[in-house]
Formats: sequence, structure tokens, C-alpha cells
Amino acid sequence: MNYKHIQFSYLIVIFTLAVFVLFASVYISASAEPESTDSGPNFAITFIMGLILFILASFVSFQVIIDSVYLRIKFSFGIYQKKFSLNEIISAKTIKNHWYYGWGIRIWLWPKMWIYNVSSFDAVEIKLKNGKTYRIGTDEPEKLEQIILNSIQ
Repeated sequence: MNYKHIQFSYLIVIFTLAVFVLFASVYISASAEPESTDSGPNFAITFIMGLILFILASFVSFQVIIDSVYLRIKFSFGIYQKKFSLNEIISAKTIKNHWYYGWGIRIWLWPKMWIYNVSSFDAVEIKLKNGKTYRIGTDEPEKLEQIILNSIQ
């Protein structure tokens, strides 16, 4: 069974735009200073601002794809991708993450697991044959759980 779902984080979009406006105002004000002898902010600051915006934008969306062999996850541009062989998954269940688990890519030490999400607290927890646990955030947890369970049988 094939499955493809993209989830957007409107909160991260708003935050990224706010940071962009802040950086743009800092950049414009630094360029407009009359006593400045150079032609504006230096390259390192501009590069760091661009890098921060790029990292923020790379967590705007989260894609989950299931085909006949793999469960794949990908954030926005695909900078971070991971795939799980369906043969290695032994269980899947709908879970509600605690608010303090956060968003993005997280490792949690108690209980030991990896968490991937961009918004909401709903997730599907998968356990692998090697004992590792992963939580995949989604806005349609029951559907994702059912498709994973049907795919691993």
C-alpha cells in the first residue's frame, strides 16, 4: 500500500518570516549607518543570517512516504531524510507526545527514542527489531498507524 502525506507547520512559517523581517531590518540599518566606511554588514554576518533562515525553513514541512519496501521521512527540502525498512518494523501505535518533547528532530533519553515532527503532539511510535524506538509526528495518526500495520504484515 502506498502512502504519501505532507504536514506543514504554520507556526514555524510565521516564526521564520518574523526572523527574516528582523534580519532584514538589522541588515538595512547596518547598511544605512553614515559613519560606516564599508559597504554594509560583513559577509560572515550575512552568511550566518542566511544559514539560520535556511535551517528554520528546512523544518516548515514534514513528509511521510510508505511504499512496498520502506517508510521514509523527509523534512522540507530533504536536507534530513531517513528511511525504515518495513521488514524491520515490529509494531506501530498512535501516541500523544508531551509538549516538552518539542518539534524538529529530537533524541529523548528516557524513554530512549528519536522524535521527528513539525507540529502538533500526535505521532505514531514504531519499534524496530533492533530495539530502537522512533516517533513520527503526523496530523493523521490513526490513518498512518493503520497503513504501517497493514504494510508490515
